[in-house]
Amino acid sequence: MLETTRTYVARITNHQQVRDDIDQCGFSASKLWNVGRYYIQQQWDETGEIPDESELKSELKDHERYNDLHSQSSQRVLEELAEAFTGWYSSDDNANPPGYRKRGDRHPRSTVTWKQKAIKHDTKHGQLRLSKGWNLKDGRSDFIIAEYETRPDVQVENIQQVRAVWNGDEWELHLVCKKEITVEDAPGDSTAGIDLGISNYLAIDYEGGPSELYPGNMLKEDKHYFTHEQYQTEGENGPSKRALQARRKLSRRKDHFFHTLSKHIVRRCVEEGVEKIAVGDLSDIREDEDGDSRDWGASGNKKLHGWEFARFTTLLEYKAEEHGILVDRVDEENTSKTCSCCGRIQGENRVERGLYVCSSCETTMNADVNGAVNIRRKITQSPPTGDMSNGCLAQPGVFLFDRKSGMFHTREQGDCKP
Repeated sequence: MLETTRTYVARITNHQQVRDDIDQCGFSASKLWNVGRYYIQQQWDETGEIPDESELKSELKDHERYNDLHSQSSQRVLEELAEAFTGWYSSDDNANPPGYRKRGDRHPRSTVTWKQKAIKHDTKHGQLRLSKGWNLKDGRSDFIIAEYETRPDVQVENIQQVRAVWNGDEWELHLVCKKEITVEDAPGDSTAGIDLGISNYLAIDYEGGPSELYPGNMLKEDKHYFTHEQYQTEGENGPSKRALQARRKLSRRKDHFFHTLSKHIVRRCVEEGVEKIAVGDLSDIREDEDGDSRDWGASGNKKLHGWEFARFTTLLEYKAEEHGILVDRVDEENTSKTCSCCGRIQGENRVERGLYVCSSCETTMNADVNGAVNIRRKITQSPPTGDMSNGCLAQPGVFLFDRKSGMFHTREQGDCKP
């Protein structure tokens, strides 16, 4: 058995009765966000430094807006603000730092998070009692009683967090539950390496098996389409209805892509008898050795800012663990420059975006797959087999995302002629 967490989406069945109370909490979360954002701006202007979440909590815990919500809910708002600044890539001229949340009926109300101390769960009647902050309490009620409904196959228990999320039409609850699942034995004892990229969202190499590419064209096309100028229009009271609809649709498409891709990769690993998956750890890709922001150029910075590699890796981890497959995040240093055949490190070997030609052993192969092999060899030293210039590492299989079916399908592989 493996102890893990799962998030279930629940419909609020007494929405009409609790909407006003949750609205109050949602708008209070927006106000606290703005207070924190103002404090950050002040510190930024005065010191050139951005305060972290610990400083935000310490400085704002006595603020009136902090007491609008339960203390743990307020803490989560400030944590999200700090996370937003951490994820912002300042060297990208086309990206803006996290902004203020505007007022108005069309404003997408901020998500409100309740942790364990603020939750009481009535499993018999399908109810959640969610605590209000001191400023929102009145003589009649100190909490919100929300009745919920989930899928018939979901058993809600061991709730760790409850998030009230405004989906554009109404509030819904996201229930984060601790759950024990039966873990299967690993399907084999081999390894796989995954190289995360931008043009090819990922390349994967299976030990003793094939190599595959998964282009990210669909993600880039959606990003370009939905962030077109006509969808960035601001209404009188914040983003226009059209802009909000476009952003929600983009978010749903990205969610589906990441879930489908991670599920597909795990299925392929089961088929190939994989026990361990090595994934490049890109947590420091935005910083150089001195901790300063890297400059990948105008185009590269823009792509990198929207590159959600951590999100994909997290999804891959929890889907793989159910099949007994371990996901190991490994250092990517020099994996794109190293020849996976002879081991020589030479940056100029990567002559084009998708082509790697070793000047020492003259091996010619796909550059992304070469990186995946090197990542795989971080956890196993078995070298690639066969002639890499003429095998699947030179021209790997390609899986394309099909919008109509919402799944990945192979593209026919031709003969390799290096």
